[in-house]
Amino acid sequence: MGPVTGSFFDGQHAGRHRVEVTLDEAAGELIVTGPSLPEALHWPCARLRALEDLARGYSLTLTLHAETEDEAPRDPARLTINEPAMVARIRELCPDLHKRDLHRGTWRKIWTRGAMAVGAVVLMLFVILPRMADTLATIIPVEREIAFGKSVIAQMERALGAADLGDLRCRGEAGQAALDRMVARLSEGQDLQYDLEVRVFDDGMVNAFAAPGGQIVIMRGLLEDASGPDAVAAVLAHEIGHVEARDATRIALRAAGSAGLLSMVLGDFTGGTIAVVLGERIMQASYTREAEAAADVFALDMLNAAGVDSSGMAEFFDYIGELQGEFQIPEYLSTHPASEARAERARDNAEGQEGTTPVLGEAAWQALKGICG
Repeated sequence: MGPVTGSFFDGQHAGRHRVEVTLDEAAGELIVTGPSLPEALHWPCARLRALEDLARGYSLTLTLHAETEDEAPRDPARLTINEPAMVARIRELCPDLHKRDLHRGTWRKIWTRGAMAVGAVVLMLFVILPRMADTLATIIPVEREIAFGKSVIAQMERALGAADLGDLRCRGEAGQAALDRMVARLSEGQDLQYDLEVRVFDDGMVNAFAAPGGQIVIMRGLLEDASGPDAVAAVLAHEIGHVEARDATRIALRAAGSAGLLSMVLGDFTGGTIAVVLGERIMQASYTREAEAAADVFALDMLNAAGVDSSGMAEFFDYIGELQGEFQIPEYLSTHPASEARAERARDNAEGQEGTTPVLGEAAWQALKGICG
């Protein structure tokens, strides 16, 4: 078919060559000739590639598939044909016009670089960020840690659905007074780094959280399922142990760093992911076994100093063990090493205690259980 007129750019000079183009259907190639070309060009149909971004109307701009040093293996020469019948026939006979060409080994490079990127993210998440968080937790000023803790508490509320449910904090006056009395009993004579702020959230999870800066949250579900006030006091003392060791600060810093890194990787720069992930990470905090053991020791020492029977702590661990046996692990301590051994340690400690009294009287205990109204 042809010849038809066309425009040819050799890719080496800016000048345009007026050429004639013939489609040799038997040979499956375009033949390009022109007075300014040193010789006729033969472009096989199998190597023709269309440049759609350069096409106008019925025109067709072509190049050749070729091994080059560019990102896309294409010959720098360009051929533009404006005759509709020729354009239509070329499209019919050349099925690879729109094929995407890549250099040999390109996919291997993509997979290699992708694996390296994933490895870098994993290294940041599980090695570098934890070490940075551990260092920052020891040097951050207490005032800033307290402010950070308040923001963490707000994010925990958000993760629990406060945006839809409203303020989750339980504000029953009698219940709050009983809780303050429990905190005062436990902290009396203790040289604590923080002024503790303990609150109850209106949620049915059997859970309690330590947040940075002396912030502690007890869930309504824990009050409802606890065997008595001494068990709640034991859980509270355990969380105070995490606060004093700045375990909660380490967890929060790691979560904030991880969420920030993931938001950059995933493209969420609004901060929404960071807030939700940080809140959920604190609620599902999984400390090391060493940190858990240290918090248990702290709690037993605090209960001993306050004259509170640690049998409540043993009863709580027994309760957790029963639920684990039924495959209904509660949120609280679900990721912690809750075991019979921890209950036995608390029970052994109780046998050596003398002169203990309940941390709250019956009326105050009932008020605390009803703090959410």
